[in-house]
Amino acid sequence: MECDIGQTEFTPPGCVSLSSVTEPVLGPPFTHQQTPRKMVYYGQTSCEQDTERYLDVVKYVFGSYKKEVPLVINTMGWVKGEGLLLLIDTIRLLSPTHIVQMDVYDWKAMAPLTPEYVHLTPGLYTKGKQQAKCKQLGADGGESWKASEGEGDASAPEYKLLYVHPEFPRAGVAGEARVHSGILRDMSMLGYLGQLQAPDIGAVLPLHCLAPYQVPFSAVALRVIHTDVAPTNIMYAVNASWVGLCRIPDEIRCQSDGPVLLTQTPVCDCLGFGIVRGVDMEKKLYHVVTPVPPENLRLVNCLLLGNIAIPNCVLVGQQGVEGEIPYVTADYNYSILGSGKLKKKKQFKRRKYAFECDYA
Repeated sequence: MECDIGQTEFTPPGCVSLSSVTEPVLGPPFTHQQTPRKMVYYGQTSCEQDTERYLDVVKYVFGSYKKEVPLVINTMGWVKGEGLLLLIDTIRLLSPTHIVQMDVYDWKAMAPLTPEYVHLTPGLYTKGKQQAKCKQLGADGGESWKASEGEGDASAPEYKLLYVHPEFPRAGVAGEARVHSGILRDMSMLGYLGQLQAPDIGAVLPLHCLAPYQVPFSAVALRVIHTDVAPTNIMYAVNASWVGLCRIPDEIRCQSDGPVLLTQTPVCDCLGFGIVRGVDMEKKLYHVVTPVPPENLRLVNCLLLGNIAIPNCVLVGQQGVEGEIPYVTADYNYSILGSGKLKKKKQFKRRKYAFECDYA
């Protein structure tokens, strides 16, 4: 069960998923992308903005686990401040039998997650069991503290803590970790999009050469997850964007031929991902490029747009185009609210360098 939405193992980033592992997992995540048994698109690589929805998503995915095989749960690396409190909530929600805690070399900021610690410590949304204490005279004549009767470990979570302290050089260096995380996320998305390419080795087809599906506005509901977008600007937001292809239980009812906009973000099954290659306002159609097979696409009735960007190379690296590259422009007014240039990092430095061509 993947609970790390920033560094997913079997899916593109921003997902909580449940996958069947039937063979050894070798290599980085982009080498073994697979379709999970259950997946929800959270839409961001961090849950700081909406931790409550994150827990709802984790609970929803965990509900499909049938306990027929052992379950390995991968949690997030956010273990400071509210991240630690959220981890405690997650432990209480999932009730594991074993916890493997890996500490960074020479970093003592995080306490061992013993059953007693999790039992007594309040989480972000759950309360810890307050330990009633009373004074008792110790053998040395000094006062000590002892748990009163009835406040033992009977109700404490029962699991075994396996504490691992690896001595990897430069492990946990924040700046380098962020850079590598971004690269791995892009590679996972490229690995997923690789399913659109021909199986034989040859030239890679650019985005503008891939045949899209035509999806009527009235057939799918639309929701931007990570921010508020005015209805008049929703089509500008969704065009040339990465979207989760989802299924909500409610029937889509549209009074007009305009887009169906959801007012709240649903917790629902995600069947795969695609790129909205274009929006035809006259014919009321979305043009969606996706490797999801047609039999699964028939179940899709919702498009979720999150804060997951298409890798820059997919847009900038389109070959065989005369004139301006689709979705890429060098002539744009960057004073418009919400606009910005694509950035790239060089040699892991914090300074930013702009691409020669930037897209709007």
